[in-house]
Amino acid sequence: MKVGLILIGDELLSGLRQDKHLPQVMSFLKARGLALAWVRMIGDDWDLLLQTLRETLQTDDIVFSFGGIGATPDDLTRQAAAAAAGVKLLRHPQAVALIEGRFGAEAYPNRIRMSELPDGASLIPNPINQIPGFKLQHHHFVPGFPNMAWPMVEWALDTYYAQYFDTTPPIEQRWTLHSVQESELIPMMEELLRTFPAVRISSLPSTVERRKIDFGIKGRAADVAPAAAWFTARMQAENVDCVPQA
Repeated sequence: MKVGLILIGDELLSGLRQDKHLPQVMSFLKARGLALAWVRMIGDDWDLLLQTLRETLQTDDIVFSFGGIGATPDDLTRQAAAAAAGVKLLRHPQAVALIEGRFGAEAYPNRIRMSELPDGASLIPNPINQIPGFKLQHHHFVPGFPNMAWPMVEWALDTYYAQYFDTTPPIEQRWTLHSVQESELIPMMEELLRTFPAVRISSLPSTVERRKIDFGIKGRAADVAPAAAWFTARMQAENVDCVPQA
């Protein structure tokens, strides 16, 4: 299972606003034993937004999309999501009720547009102003405003994906390798990942001292232990000076 983010808005690419969602969502995921796999940042461009959503809707990835679900002409996300999924944009009865309840007669003629969602979408509650986001397949569309978006993201995670949570923190073992070049370790690294696919590795050559590498193996304790034993035995067999880090 992969989790991705789509960050939408010309203001992000121009530097007018700085994105705050990425580090916050990473924190939400980490607290639940999940990790972010990818991020895309795109402007208010219909063709690019449509292309992006067509690609991501074809995957099983859990995707959170921020921005572009309002009622102004530059808010294109609702329409693009419907087009990408090949469904109509329809007024969602519950969204209509929420918007009318919030704004009364002032919901018309413009604010009510925010109730027009892709056919088959379900609502994501907004605890700040009651104007909902929406879920379409494994995609979750929320406003760009952090105070609204962040509780909506947490609600979606806890409501739909609790079965994937793993609150057991990952561990990492690291070693300092001497008298070896990184290129010489590539066959070993490839074999390690084939043999122990549940772990991740990192190899950081020193920029100061030649033939010195900071090497790590990360994952669940039950996965790291056998991978670490295999790695240290391999280094010993290849006469590589391998010093465990504290």
